[in-house]
Amino acid sequence: MGHIVVINGPNLNLLGQRQPDTYGTDNLESINQRVAAAAAAAGATCEFFQSNIEGELVDAIQAAASANGVILNAGAYSHYSIAIRDAIAAINTPVVEAHISNIYAREEFRHRSAIAAVCLGSIAGFGAGSYLLALQALLALEEND
Repeated sequence: MGHIVVINGPNLNLLGQRQPDTYGTDNLESINQRVAAAAAAAGATCEFFQSNIEGELVDAIQAAASANGVILNAGAYSHYSIAIRDAIAAINTPVVEAHISNIYAREEFRHRSAIAAVCLGSIAGFGAGSYLLALQALLALEEND
């Protein structure tokens, strides 16, 4: 099917510990395992990257230019990083923005995404399932090509 890169931004390494009422109790490794299993079942492969550093996320997005798709949870950078927005716009790889929480039901500053306009689509509010929904969207896109 293809190769999917999953990129996670700041503080997502603390999933399972950080605000479980907002982000759930799954840790990042268990989410990655579920995404990898779902991708494998569809004949796709995945690689995973997480960083708390904006420039490293930009590098990871640029490196994903040859992938079939990217699932990106840029965390707080989603709301203000023009550098990440520009990196997404610079590649021809479809990127799906994913958020565990419903960013529109939270603080007002989270209601705006600086990256949404350059992403294929955005999925928010389905907990860890947001990653699986993003994967389904990318796989469906490949099937239609």
